[in-house]
Amino acid sequence: MAGAAGRVREQALGCFPLALPVGDLSNLHLKDEKVKPDANGAVVKTNANAEKTDEEEKEDRAAQSLLNKLIRSNLVDNTNQVEVLQRDPNSPLYSVKSFEELRLPQNLIAQSQSGTGKTAAFVLAMLSQVEPANRYPQCLCLSPTYELALQTGKVIEQMGKFYPELKLAYAVRGNKLERGQKISEHIVIGTPGTVLDWCSKLKFIDPKKIKVFVLDEADVMIATQGHQDQSIRIQRMLPRNCQMLLFSATFEDSVWKFAQKVVPDPNIIKLKREEETLDTIKQYYVLCNNRDEKFQALCNLYGAITIAQAMIFCHTRKTASWLAAELSKEGHQVALLSGEMVVEQRAAVIERFREGKEKVLVTTNVCARGIDVEQVSVVINFDLPVDKDGNPDNETYLHRIGRTGRFGKRGLAVNMVDSKHSMNILNRIQEHFNKKIERLDTDDLDEIEKIAN
Repeated sequence: MAGAAGRVREQALGCFPLALPVGDLSNLHLKDEKVKPDANGAVVKTNANAEKTDEEEKEDRAAQSLLNKLIRSNLVDNTNQVEVLQRDPNSPLYSVKSFEELRLPQNLIAQSQSGTGKTAAFVLAMLSQVEPANRYPQCLCLSPTYELALQTGKVIEQMGKFYPELKLAYAVRGNKLERGQKISEHIVIGTPGTVLDWCSKLKFIDPKKIKVFVLDEADVMIATQGHQDQSIRIQRMLPRNCQMLLFSATFEDSVWKFAQKVVPDPNIIKLKREEETLDTIKQYYVLCNNRDEKFQALCNLYGAITIAQAMIFCHTRKTASWLAAELSKEGHQVALLSGEMVVEQRAAVIERFREGKEKVLVTTNVCARGIDVEQVSVVINFDLPVDKDGNPDNETYLHRIGRTGRFGKRGLAVNMVDSKHSMNILNRIQEHFNKKIERLDTDDLDEIEKIAN
């Protein structure tokens, strides 16, 4: 759709400008923002609420999913086994020798981590079912947010660029159509609330003519108020022979229950997440009395060993902002990932860090999910990870320090301990992983140099 892509977007977005950026993220700003951080992660003030409460950031699954799409330039290399569960134990899938024998299409529930090609899989399924001579919607794709819908639309346009007859419509907020109008585009992608209106109240779409129904980002969908019920209502309007496809990055019980409601008699494909290991990572802890001593220990580390790139994790935005400012004063090239940033700004910060323009990335845990940077040789827990009840968050600890032992390299993890409570947290983390965490005296330069060898 080289030239068609522009026409498609113009037709689909109606009142939107033709040059609408795919990631227009204005609705993801946090409230009461005092200073807008710039795209390269310059140190910023926190918002008013964060300054008052110094609360830990809350996870926004939709924002995180969008960030993963923006920063990922290629597919994840995953060597884990694919688990396939057939809906029928007598299924010919065990013995087929050709695609024709598969009797496709079939209903499918698929789970795999971000970056493994889920979007490409369902876009291909939709493109293969479109009959361009029929000028009405034949494929319907639900996304949890406006921004994620536009990202998927971008993939449809790229994969369908040699299919000039194909037309795409966006059922998203702001795309106003006249009552009584029928949509002639072949594929409609949108958010559940708008799609439901277009199918039922406004009757822009005849749901009985839909051949492929895709529900993307199911784990994000059920975390959004109202989306689950709206999705089920849409599914119930579709014909019995419509192919139902549901995709999710995670597969908690709540996702599985939702999937069973919207996808009858499915085949199920699961791809296990890449196992993270502590075997290639040397772990140490440093005893300190307060925040300033933790910072001094950090400076001593940098003064004694060569660190290609480091990620430093803090518990709150306020601490992260303070630490980034202090490191900048010491002459370090520092990037800060703050929850105040819109997703595109976060993606720009991560890209600069990947390119080596900054050597230190200071972040809270929420902002840094899914970042893989080959040059990261040291991970520092300025604050140990704890859950909302103050107990050790072992999974987060593994994710954090696992970033440094990747790509076949040995990594280094340093934990800052500043109280009896944090020492207790560290001891419980040691017990959980059955891995000794050695004490490191950062006032002893010889000792620091030894750990680098």
